[in-house]
Amino acid sequence: MAKRTKSGLKHLRTSARRREANAGVRSRIKTLLRTGHTKAEQVPEAQAAIDKAAAHGIIHPNTAARRKSRLMRRLKAGQL
Repeated sequence: MAKRTKSGLKHLRTSARRREANAGVRSRIKTLLRTGHTKAEQVPEAQAAIDKAAAHGIIHPNTAARRKSRLMRRLKAGQL
């Protein structure tokens, strides 16, 4: 079993806090993208949330682009 250093334990604590905070952001994005919850007026809000998450490294930039693309396709198809 590996010995835990003080800095290693601190890293575990900080990563746990970050994971909890990031989970909330990811959950909000998923909620905004759900068909039943998203209205055409909410598209800019959803796009902003996706962009912020990508800028802060919560989701990968390519994931953000893909989700925004799918959102816009649904909007243009009249599904929102």
